[in-house]
Amino acid sequence: MSYVIRKATVHDAEAIHKLNCDEMGYDYPVLKTEEKLTSLLASTKDVVYVATVNDTVIGYIHANDYDLLYAPHMKNIMGIAVDSSYKRNGIGKALLHQVESWARQTGASGIRLVSGAERTDAHDFYRKYGYSGDKKQLNLKKMF
Repeated sequence: MSYVIRKATVHDAEAIHKLNCDEMGYDYPVLKTEEKLTSLLASTKDVVYVATVNDTVIGYIHANDYDLLYAPHMKNIMGIAVDSSYKRNGIGKALLHQVESWARQTGASGIRLVSGAERTDAHDFYRKYGYSGDKKQLNLKKMF
């Protein structure tokens, strides 16, 4: 399968929205997705890459700076999704490698990510490509 990994553009918002809904279960409004993507693309701390087949977006990854007072500079994967009809073709791996390359080029010492406890297939995928950890956390939030 032939695919291309490139930096996202604002024109990719609708496809990213569809991936978020279909693959991750996040039904965030498409117009808000476009606004958020516009903001992230202007940020020097974020990067968004898409995978395309015949100019159709079939996957994406978003990562950003991750800095703490108790750890070296790292990058944080905020989201990764691949259209289920294209899974197991190396696209997720290529998206991970693209972010890893960006992380190395910008002086990061590693990459972290958080994955929902129920997403066991995703955990197997991440472990296959060298991600490890067994820290259990409770994810709390307060919305306004």
